[in-house]
Amino acid sequence: MSLEFLWYIPNTVESGHRGDDTTDGWGSIEYSTDLARTAERHGWGGALLGAGWGRPDTFTVATALAARTTTFKPLIAVRPGYWQPAHFAAAAATLDQLSRGRVLVNIVSGLDNLAAYGDTRSDPAQRYARTQEFMRLVRRLWTEDDVTFDGAHFQVSGSTVAPRPWTTADRAHPTLYFGGASEAAERVSAAEADVQLFWGEPLAGLAERIDRLKELSEQVGRRHAPLEFGLRITTVVRDTTEEAWRAAEERVARMAAGPGDELTWTGNRKAAVGQQRLYDLAARGEVLDTCLYTTPGKFGGGGAATTWLVGSAADVATALDNYRKLGITHFVLSDTPYKQEIIRIGEQLLPRLR
Repeated sequence: MSLEFLWYIPNTVESGHRGDDTTDGWGSIEYSTDLARTAERHGWGGALLGAGWGRPDTFTVATALAARTTTFKPLIAVRPGYWQPAHFAAAAATLDQLSRGRVLVNIVSGLDNLAAYGDTRSDPAQRYARTQEFMRLVRRLWTEDDVTFDGAHFQVSGSTVAPRPWTTADRAHPTLYFGGASEAAERVSAAEADVQLFWGEPLAGLAERIDRLKELSEQVGRRHAPLEFGLRITTVVRDTTEEAWRAAEERVARMAAGPGDELTWTGNRKAAVGQQRLYDLAARGEVLDTCLYTTPGKFGGGGAATTWLVGSAADVATALDNYRKLGITHFVLSDTPYKQEIIRIGEQLLPRLR
């Protein structure tokens, strides 16, 4: 199974995201295009685009970046409460055709500012049931004609998407990524996702989750190719182990001394099962496995910035290879300043992983 290495583009209007000190052009299409093209030149397959209400619309930004790049694959975060499945299926299939198969999709069910765009599904059970219907229906619309679907959350009658997504012998439609650590989320992933995306947990914890997801795939009667697995994490890489840890500890010291905006994260911290799993890691130690740093989560780090892999390129490559041995084949990495680290990590780390 081939490996996928993606970066992260913040896609925010305000500068300073996760400590990036860039100010000129931040939030403009020129800035995001420069990051995407830099990623192309330094070995990255594409990048996850940050999403959330109050940010630039992710699908619009992805379309612009696809038009300005050659091989760059945007991993587009979408919410079932923001899109209707038929609308999304048609838009994504069109972009996939125009970009010759470069669209990747990250389905997000976590809470956002739902009322701002008219979503009323705040109950987790309802949201995950709706997400499962969304994914099932989108996949059908991408691969079937004259689709009729009468679900609890979505309905279509005699629906055919044209054009269809770009297809090859190995690819019928864009890859559907999905994250979530609750029991409900894992059942959705086991049934309908192509890739289950994890945050940076210790190896033993992810090994247990992978085994459980494989068992769930059988229990729910999965109808698709076997579920694949991905890791979204911050990687602090320097020329030596000592330099990397010095840089990481200096950044955490700034976070501890500051107002908490060094690593701004606007996700659903208190209620999300996966986020709480990350916060709980700090009680087990500052460094877990070989170089998984848990302290950032105590001082403002959230999401993929809660835990960091810290070390030389050789150190971090070894850590990531240990995740690969568990069966993880999709890696979404990042650090700041974004452009500088696209280059550094692309040149120093990616060749070791390949």
